[in-house]
Amino acid sequence: MISIESTDFHADRIARLQQELTSSGIDIAVFGPSADLLYLTGFDAHLSERLNLLVVPVSGKPSVVVPTLEAPLVGDASRLVSIHTWEDHEDAAALAATVIGNVSGKKIAAGNQLWTAFLLRLQTHLPGASWVEAAPIIRPLRMIKDWAEIDALTEVSRLTDEAWEEFIEGPAISGLTEVEALKRLSDLTAQRGLKVSWGICASGPNAASPHHHTGDRVIEDGDSVIFDWGGNLNGYNSDVTRTVFIGQPTEEFKKVYQVVRDANQATFEAVKPGVPLQELDRVARNLISDAGYGEAFLHRVGHGLGLEVHEEPYLVEGNTLPLQAGMTFSDEPGIYLKGKFGVRIEDTVVCTGEGGVKLNHATRDLVCMD
Repeated sequence: MISIESTDFHADRIARLQQELTSSGIDIAVFGPSADLLYLTGFDAHLSERLNLLVVPVSGKPSVVVPTLEAPLVGDASRLVSIHTWEDHEDAAALAATVIGNVSGKKIAAGNQLWTAFLLRLQTHLPGASWVEAAPIIRPLRMIKDWAEIDALTEVSRLTDEAWEEFIEGPAISGLTEVEALKRLSDLTAQRGLKVSWGICASGPNAASPHHHTGDRVIEDGDSVIFDWGGNLNGYNSDVTRTVFIGQPTEEFKKVYQVVRDANQATFEAVKPGVPLQELDRVARNLISDAGYGEAFLHRVGHGLGLEVHEEPYLVEGNTLPLQAGMTFSDEPGIYLKGKFGVRIEDTVVCTGEGGVKLNHATRDLVCMD
């Protein structure tokens, strides 16, 4: 896999951000610890009560305001930025204001994950500026994955698929709690070198809740079980969902499973540059509605994926942004029948100039486990 830690990638990203600043009439952008900061510099800043701040002017060299004790963490990003350190007894926001300089009549874009307390302190020290959110200027960059990012996402997806294939060939999960079953899958994922920090195992009627909190319910014969999980490799995430049945599936379950699988495939086949993002949601929703389950499809059909598990673009009604090559997102239709069961199938898809490419290849066949 190609490394994306080179400062050449980050220098190019900063240059493209400055082009967005210019075209948007914005003078300065500021970012706290976040995926945005990591994307632009490679600096994975510590999120705490101590201010870390990236300052990107419309032209010239960016700066990082960082606590002295955390300055070594800037690492290779120090080649791209000027570093300004502060001690615990000093006013970090005042230092940041000094670094930024006179802002009278200027427009500053603040990263959407900058803590409100830090934003308010900066605004106190920088009177005369107008403030806007930075999402509209960072969004065009992060939504379109470059080749190194796609390479990273391909690899993390491949390893996650491997874990699933081993999991379904492994011991029975009937008799385990949801927590225990998810741990088994998470351990298999971690054994492949991925960091695992989240996951969902929803069994039986719990599977009718899309974001169920994995709990102590014991998995038993006759359950559908949804596993939604992923891993992180070099900062980039996988996000996969598969649904299994314990024992022999009912006719109703088999019907619902096939509808969801068909919706997953139809959404994938609709991926082409220029297609409005909302159209992908419509494709899945129309198919599920025509099968009689429209009211049981409780969420959008997908979301962007990269440095964050959920990021732009969002595949939802009302989003008329056209698909572009490099956009990478989930394809995850689902049907949730309250009090009974749920089914969801999720893959990561990248849009290319010719259409969609699936990064997940773990079986989508109906798997029955003991």
